[in-house]
Amino acid sequence: MGQDVRSPRGPRCIALVGPFQSGKTTLLEAILARTGATTRAGSVDGGTSVGDSSAEARRHKMSVALTAVTTSFMGDSYTFIDCPGSVEFVHDMRSVLPAVDAAVVVCEADEKKLPQLQIILREFEELNIPRFLFLNKIDRANKRIRETLSTLQPASRIPLVLRQIPIWNGDLIEGFVDLALERAFVYREHKASEVVALEGGNLDREKEARFSMLEKLADHDDALMEQLLEDITPPRDAVFDDLARELREGQICPVLLGSAARENGVLRLMKALRHEAPGVAETSKRLGATASKDALAYVFKTVHLQHGGKLSFARILAGRLDDGATIHASSGESGRVSGVSALYVGQENKRASAEAGETVALGKLDTVKTGDTLAGGKTAPQALVHIEPWSPVLALALAAADRKDDVKLGQALLRLNEEDPSLTMVQNPRTHDTVLWGQGEMHLRVALERLRDRFGVNIKSHAPAIGYQETIRKPITQRGRHKKQSGGHGQFGDVVLDIKPMPRGSGFEFHEKVVGGAVPRNYIGAVEEGVVDGLLRGPLGFPVIDVAVTLTDGSYHSVDSSDLAFRTAARIGVSEALPQCQPVLLEPIHVVEIVCPTDATAKINAILSGRRGQILGFDTREGWAGWDRVRATMPEAEIGELIVELRSATAGAGSFTRQFDRMAEVTGKAADQIIAAHRVAA
Repeated sequence: MGQDVRSPRGPRCIALVGPFQSGKTTLLEAILARTGATTRAGSVDGGTSVGDSSAEARRHKMSVALTAVTTSFMGDSYTFIDCPGSVEFVHDMRSVLPAVDAAVVVCEADEKKLPQLQIILREFEELNIPRFLFLNKIDRANKRIRETLSTLQPASRIPLVLRQIPIWNGDLIEGFVDLALERAFVYREHKASEVVALEGGNLDREKEARFSMLEKLADHDDALMEQLLEDITPPRDAVFDDLARELREGQICPVLLGSAARENGVLRLMKALRHEAPGVAETSKRLGATASKDALAYVFKTVHLQHGGKLSFARILAGRLDDGATIHASSGESGRVSGVSALYVGQENKRASAEAGETVALGKLDTVKTGDTLAGGKTAPQALVHIEPWSPVLALALAAADRKDDVKLGQALLRLNEEDPSLTMVQNPRTHDTVLWGQGEMHLRVALERLRDRFGVNIKSHAPAIGYQETIRKPITQRGRHKKQSGGHGQFGDVVLDIKPMPRGSGFEFHEKVVGGAVPRNYIGAVEEGVVDGLLRGPLGFPVIDVAVTLTDGSYHSVDSSDLAFRTAARIGVSEALPQCQPVLLEPIHVVEIVCPTDATAKINAILSGRRGQILGFDTREGWAGWDRVRATMPEAEIGELIVELRSATAGAGSFTRQFDRMAEVTGKAADQIIAAHRVAA
């Protein structure tokens, strides 16, 4: 039974995830050193880590993209994928989750990071992915382990089950007791822990903690429950089998202890992964993949190398994928694999093929995108999963610093979006700005650095233009006349326009009530075009909306009249009329929905009030313990850097969505300042 439940065969893929600065990259370095993939663990602060190797990561001393590295442990192959912890780069983690067999959630006993931990665990809960919790920086712990577990438990919908308890020496933790193995270990810095006798107070604490662990396992095992009730000690193998089964079925999240910086607890973690984490067969089943002899793979990351073309990082879920094979993507595209590379540290490891379970880089699949499901054979597969990026929360208008780089910028932005689908590019039709939307201030900063460093495009950027408009309060009848004689045919157009305001949100309407052929019917369309031209820029400097214009009269010349003449006459009429119609400035108002930890709700309300927000109401966030949802209306001009203030007030966990609601009048000093600033900019 043990082999069926534990120690699956074949390569495995494990994600390292956790809140920002919890020590994920440091844990990856410790794993690589302990498994012999590197001679010594690299340092994030020293810029010598295998993870965080990009120029942007080194510059900011934080993960800004995932790192995938393959190593071996006790004869088994493991690919570890170190995912960014910042919520701004969380899409990399979300994209990779379908590909992994299990995850190690790295966290610490810090209550401030609890909301971030909850966000991460929720992604695993939605996809039913097995996960261990590695309680890092245990050497700095200043509270008892059960107290720490009570603090962390609200972040998880399933029980956090202690697999180990610390051995204390005064106020310091010097080792741990493995509750499943029933052995005690003393930490040795940068070395394997040393087995010591389990005796005295540690033995008493072990018995109590082990019984508590078994009770939680027994919630899903009737036979174990009977043994506990009858005071029968369950066989150790049965306990390990229960741990493996309940982990894989999503009933528990085992908790292990350690210090990545000191390489403490790493071997125990590796052994837990070896014996209890599922393999690729169970992962494929979880994704709903149908049995097939053809190759099946999932693309979790796309990278454009500066000189090496495009790489698609993929997990092989079934079959064998050969170099040179033709593959079909769930998007309907197809391509030919040009290079299969294993992901070993510092090695160019070309392969003839990749087997089920392996994680590899596939070369030059130009039509394949992140999130695609790939298959051999003759038909395109169904997509196994779709990961929708979160709504963007911050924007920058940008342009190439040198106009000759405009085409280069467009190509670079397309590649950047391929690498990071949580970036969105929008063209503003009124200002002709390219607007880059992202998940936060650092997200956009790193995007600009990549454009410069990797794609060779220097960027100038500014805050996007606000969608101000204007309307009128007073109706008017206005004649527009255009007459020009310059040799040969002249130009003549003459129109009489009734212009009147309409209710907010009505837009623009054009009518004609010409009688007697004062304006020939073939010129009516040109008149409407001229009216639209005149409304593009009102007397305050913005597009004019909620206006109805009716052509009532006019005159024409049989020789000199033309479409252009009537279009010009209509534009002149509108431009001369609008300043007499009591123009008023309008600003866009959005409905904003903020999600935040409950203890930050009062701060959020203050932030909204300080940004001219009108709170509509708030409620608990459904399904999220300790979170609130706040709804408010807010001017678009105040939303610009809202996310920066929001993240500051919520330890990086809060976010929001927005939707346009209406245009509202702006009067007085506020309107004067907006108009003056717009004129200066123009």
